[in-house]
Amino acid sequence: MLGNFSYKNATKLYFGEDALDYLREELPKYGDNVVLIYGGGSIKKNGIYDAVMRILRECGKNVVEDAGVMPNPTADKLREGVQIARAHKADLLLAVGGGSCCDYAKAVSVSVNCDDDPWDKYFARFEEPDCAIVPVGCVLTMAGTGSEMNAGSVITNHDLHLKIGHVFGEDVMPKFAILNPRFTMSLPKKQMVAGVYDIFNHICEQYFSGEDDNVSDYLAEGLMKSVIRNALVAIENPQDYEARSNIMWAATWALNTLISRGKTTDWMVHMLGQAAGAYTDATHGMTLAAVSLPYYRHILPYGLPKFKRFALEVWGVDGTDKTDAQIAEEGLAALEGWMRKIGVTMTLGELGATEDMIEGIADATIILDGGYKVLDRAEVVLILKESL
Repeated sequence: MLGNFSYKNATKLYFGEDALDYLREELPKYGDNVVLIYGGGSIKKNGIYDAVMRILRECGKNVVEDAGVMPNPTADKLREGVQIARAHKADLLLAVGGGSCCDYAKAVSVSVNCDDDPWDKYFARFEEPDCAIVPVGCVLTMAGTGSEMNAGSVITNHDLHLKIGHVFGEDVMPKFAILNPRFTMSLPKKQMVAGVYDIFNHICEQYFSGEDDNVSDYLAEGLMKSVIRNALVAIENPQDYEARSNIMWAATWALNTLISRGKTTDWMVHMLGQAAGAYTDATHGMTLAAVSLPYYRHILPYGLPKFKRFALEVWGVDGTDKTDAQIAEEGLAALEGWMRKIGVTMTLGELGATEDMIEGIADATIILDGGYKVLDRAEVVLILKESL
């Protein structure tokens, strides 16, 4: 039975080659003081920085920069960003970059007017904001996280070896997001591939739960097939606009909460991957790839009907004269083949994890109960060891 739910997404999207032009329509809705948030400086090399700054100047904005947002934004960087935004009396936080910049901007947005330490309040105690929230806008340069159309934020605390996500309420969602697929074409192949797997796993996290025949799962299957096909095209030709457009659009829909409606969701791959990421500081999508197959093979017996459906509907496995378990295992083998073809990292060892980290990573893994099997700590350790 399809469960009861509510759904609202307040983010306005502008998609396409001319999407950045619409920044001129959005900026007048906010005050004069803008904090421009970006990462390591690639947007200055590819021209996106100049294009954004031109529009900000045309609109008469007073801009201060908050640069250097790392791929896994840290609690220390978050505190630094809060001070920058406070000193500037920010009216708008404009994140120009990938999901990390968007995540970081949302964390800053709920912390500028907060008296508590942001890590303690939001990522340790998981409290909701009880202060004024500074609006966020996004200009996306990497497809993967879906952060441009959701209220999630993931922050890493290196001192505690923790990487924690908090999904806030709808008020924290970006007010607008600008998606030009051409902005993603200068990414190194490794980053593109990591984003692709992040997209795919977001869908899987919502798909591998429940056993009902519902609309959400049909949507998920369509998105997965699109990502599979277009990833292969983009690997061969990174400048293929249609493939990059489809990947970017799928990324947004994979995690704007639509396909999770009416069902439980899993998210244990993310819990395992994020815990490993806190120790290795590895690229998020690659940590997910490293732990996915050991986790799915572990829980397959508990969710056999869905894994069988995954094999038949997503991968086109021929089920003739095969048991359900054989069909399901062929589906995971097909997933593994595709992962190897696009070039994701297949083990945590490749990302720098070592045997002596396993116990700590297990301790940092948050165990959730939305999937087919609630893991115990011994199972977490087993899966992590198999991921090495």
